[in-house]
Amino acid sequence: MTEITPKVIKDHGLSDAEYQTILRILGREPNLTELGIFSVMWSEHCSYKSSKKWLKTLPTKAPWVICGPGENAGIIDIGDGQACIFKMESHNHPSYIEPYQGATTGVGGILRDIFTMGARPVANLNALHFGAPDHPKTRHLVSGVVAGIAGYGNCMGIPTVGGECDFHPSYNGNILVNAMTVGVADTAKIFYSAATGAGNPLVYVGSKTGRDGIHGATMASAEFNEDSEEKRPTVQVGDPFTEKLVLEACLELMQTDCIIAIQDMGAAGLTCSTFEMASNGGVGVELNLDKVPQRETGMTPYEMMLSESQERMLMVLRPGTEETARRIFEKWELEFSVCGVLTDTGRMVLTKDGKVVGDLPIDPLAKASPEYDRPWTPSPKAPYVAVEDVKAPNDLGQVLKTLVGSPTIASKRWIWEQYDHMVMGDTVQRPGGDAAVVRVHGTRKGLAMTSDCTPRYCQADPFEGGKQAVAEAWRNITASGGLPLAITDCMNFGNPEKPKIMGQFVGCIRGMSEACLALEFPVVSGNVSFYNETQGEGIQPTPSIGGVGVLKDVASMATVAFRTAGQGIVLVGETRGHLGSSLYLRTVEGREEGAPPPVDLAAERRNGDFVRDLIANGLVKTCHDLADGGLGVALAEMCMAGGIGATVYGHDGGLPLHAWLFGEDQARYLVAVDNPEAMVAEAVRAGVPAAIIGVTGGDCLTVGESLSIPVAELRGIHEGWLPKLMA
Repeated sequence: MTEITPKVIKDHGLSDAEYQTILRILGREPNLTELGIFSVMWSEHCSYKSSKKWLKTLPTKAPWVICGPGENAGIIDIGDGQACIFKMESHNHPSYIEPYQGATTGVGGILRDIFTMGARPVANLNALHFGAPDHPKTRHLVSGVVAGIAGYGNCMGIPTVGGECDFHPSYNGNILVNAMTVGVADTAKIFYSAATGAGNPLVYVGSKTGRDGIHGATMASAEFNEDSEEKRPTVQVGDPFTEKLVLEACLELMQTDCIIAIQDMGAAGLTCSTFEMASNGGVGVELNLDKVPQRETGMTPYEMMLSESQERMLMVLRPGTEETARRIFEKWELEFSVCGVLTDTGRMVLTKDGKVVGDLPIDPLAKASPEYDRPWTPSPKAPYVAVEDVKAPNDLGQVLKTLVGSPTIASKRWIWEQYDHMVMGDTVQRPGGDAAVVRVHGTRKGLAMTSDCTPRYCQADPFEGGKQAVAEAWRNITASGGLPLAITDCMNFGNPEKPKIMGQFVGCIRGMSEACLALEFPVVSGNVSFYNETQGEGIQPTPSIGGVGVLKDVASMATVAFRTAGQGIVLVGETRGHLGSSLYLRTVEGREEGAPPPVDLAAERRNGDFVRDLIANGLVKTCHDLADGGLGVALAEMCMAGGIGATVYGHDGGLPLHAWLFGEDQARYLVAVDNPEAMVAEAVRAGVPAAIIGVTGGDCLTVGESLSIPVAELRGIHEGWLPKLMA
């Protein structure tokens, strides 16, 4: 029997104060299995002990929200008796240590979160942040992560339709791999995790339990150091072919009346799933570990409870339905074992070989996990960068070519062409646009979805950066014609024990909250990933926002591409030439500085609602929101997407041309329409700033006398950067 020494306690990621709390809860010293259970349940990854104080301040309710944070995923009503279920989660540390398996199991885990609630997954997205392109590990990490995402999603037959990918030196030692899944369910057939009914059977289904992923949750709750490579055994191993069987078997069983509660075995495996189900339902559990299917011999209770082997589910069935369920899972060639029973004791009792190997109170462990009010310092305000403090370039054409071929803007086709984004036959807007759009099968409705964050803004001003991340997700859905309904978030930050890092987190949360309220865009699910640091150096604060909206009819959808020559190009929104924290300043001037663009949420709402109405009424088919690189990059992207040039003449001289072209003012859209004068008149009546700035046509993007670049040349630069990096 292992002695519980201070070193053992520390190795389990528990503080002295936390261990003293454990002693008070138990009234005795824990054995090693019990200590391991406390360790993973109270890890940052599972308990949110540093973040839950602030997460509680996020707006989570709206008339269309069926279920907000607290379940496996969030649920929104999309009409016609249907619900959209979605969530985003991180798999950062595992993907750095073992990029293929880390990314693969990240996708597998988020898929299970969705179908455990009764939804068939219809789309995957991801948000990827890698280190500097010239860092020696970057190509290896990009290659492995992309192959892992593709391998799992493609084998499952679920399209990967959107996302984002960027590069920055702050991620050199700690990449970010955030995975998002969107599913559709009938509102009358949604399943939850609360286990109820003393005497009801507890059933294990799916793959057998192995030794992979032990202490994965603890590893995800610690900084990296020079020994991080040795943590490879804590990375789970995925099998998408088995997960496909688990998906189909679960959805088939969900058509019966057998299931009372269901939970996937994700972080902390059997431990987290049993404790959360029991705590949510107010029951106890007797778990017989001899009945847990095992793929390795001689596994200890500690290993079984902490394993994060993939493709496993836990469910509570109605008594007498076990054989019905067994037949379904055995038909799909999956493990099925009645491994326990619910009790009214409020305790988790673990037995093996006829002996009690663990006896723990459930609620004190699950609900009374530590909640810290970490000290935090507000982030200092970055100084405003005036337009006159940024010199005009000698060659605007060269600037545009530099930006469209930069790591942030360059086409990520090399990535998304490895994903099957058309499988299932319902993808109507593919990767490369503002938002992906997937038809709700058998209907004319569409789900618009996106993933967004601008970490350089969050670094400069977490409050404005948090606001902007939400606003950009809202804009991207709007630009496709969708009505934005809700978000999921994946909050990626450094060490929360540092007041500076905690201040970044608090600032982003406050900015997000303000934007969610103003835009009626509540948070329904999410994930926090702290300790994204290596050797004490943290990543840029990266609150990834996954947004979902709905289109009543996919036929009304707008896309980025210029479609035909002779249409007027209208700029919606006010342009002030904001260059602080801009891509222009970083890429062209080599200056990572300045306050980010302010986000006027009233203007966002007004301008976005105006544009969406035009799209819904069939008046606009081409629309693009303005973000990284401002107007110049947006024009180039629209030309490249449609293979049609444009002549821009609308610069009035009130701003220097480089600020007008590359400033990153928010709440702006570009649209192409047949009757631009009528549209501008309509905008004036709505109190929306709008101006005709050019016309589509020709083979070049031309801006006055200052630049004229063939669209084919722009496309070659834009498409060439990533394949060249990976060659």
